[in-house]
Amino acid sequence: MTTPLLELRGVSKRFGGIHALEHIDLSLYAGETIGLMGDNGAGKSTMVRIIAGNFQPSAGQLLIDGKDVSFTHSTDARDQGIEVVYQDLALCDNLTAADNVFLGREIKRGIWPFQWLDYGTMAKRAGELFAELKSETRPRDEVRQMSGGQRQAVAIARTRLSESRIVLMDEPTAAISVRQVAEVLELIRRLKDQGITVVLISHRMPDVFTVADRLVVLRRGTKVADKKIVDSSPEEATGLITGAIETA
Repeated sequence: MTTPLLELRGVSKRFGGIHALEHIDLSLYAGETIGLMGDNGAGKSTMVRIIAGNFQPSAGQLLIDGKDVSFTHSTDARDQGIEVVYQDLALCDNLTAADNVFLGREIKRGIWPFQWLDYGTMAKRAGELFAELKSETRPRDEVRQMSGGQRQAVAIARTRLSESRIVLMDEPTAAISVRQVAEVLELIRRLKDQGITVVLISHRMPDVFTVADRLVVLRRGTKVADKKIVDSSPEEATGLITGAIETA
């Protein structure tokens, strides 16, 4: 049997008297796309932050390639190939696409203290990443001039610098046009084609059922569904989210 790329075993998280997550078991395999759904307060963000190293679980285990791991900081998760694209994207509008891709990881030339930023190399590498994603985003264009889909391409390209194996995407299609939604879904397919595992956190039912291989639903901190997308339906997912359907 194939070893999961990432596994959560009995993961719980408490904030004082609040139980944000309760005994979550979840396995992620290489090259699959998971649609993670749930109402506000269901525990989605908490679970993502635990995987990303921003929170430590109150109980339970995380395993990478079958080995127990413990993240005390987001850099620990990044070292294991886990990257996050947050809803606000954390981009600087006054910088170019290439500048944003390399923000905090700039390529420099020379010997300290006589060093300077190698803008040419960064632009070239950013262009290669956009080409891999089949995005029309251009490295030297300022982010402030870009569409929502292009901004997502910049944020996703940034995750590829570290040879990511898992990309967590928080509501990537919120507040963008129909055409831009199609662009973002295509970017997710490109990641999958490269063997990268994607966790798509979304309230948009059509997006999840378009690109996901598996549906995972959280409700009030517990997992109520974990099944292949072909074995579910938008109607069932809605019932699971609202509680009209207890579990699946």
